[in-house]
Amino acid sequence: MENTNQTNRSPLIGENLSDFEIEIFHGNKINKVKFSDYLGKWLILFFYPADFTFVCPTELEEMAELYTKFQELNAEVISMSTDTAFSHKAWHDNSPAIGKVNFPMGADPTGKVCKNLGTYITDEGLSLRGSFIIDPDGVIKALEIHDNSIGRSAEELLRKLQAAQYVREHGGEVCPAKWTPGSKTLKPGVDLVGKI
Repeated sequence: MENTNQTNRSPLIGENLSDFEIEIFHGNKINKVKFSDYLGKWLILFFYPADFTFVCPTELEEMAELYTKFQELNAEVISMSTDTAFSHKAWHDNSPAIGKVNFPMGADPTGKVCKNLGTYITDEGLSLRGSFIIDPDGVIKALEIHDNSIGRSAEELLRKLQAAQYVREHGGEVCPAKWTPGSKTLKPGVDLVGKI
């Protein structure tokens, strides 16, 4: 069955993030930034469908609670929706959960970023729930896209960031399921074949 609701794309892993300029609401101000401004840091793009909704504030509130942990790992978080930066400000000023958000809230009212990353729902003008981990060189290392009825875990996204950082720093090692910092990793090789 053909899905006409969203833009179809091939997997983005290993591709460079396109350098869009976007407006953000951050620190009670509206500014313009480019994704290239974050080169040298890890970047988390956290797409959600719309301001003033129901599951979204629960996700953004959890992300706000863990934001300092992301920052300690040299990562910036930008939440993204197809709302305007003015809508982000109004939501921030009125929602107790969103009032806790202290990371940049990105605006993609034309859907150009969502379309580029494959999260855009054409029939609705909204984004699917998409989480992207981009390394300091601007390369997409992980992504996860959910139906909008399924909330995500910021804790799991933090764990994935830690795993991505570990394998970047320890070439030749890989992180198995449920890996957390300090856990055992694997060194792929013929000696492991059939022994796991």
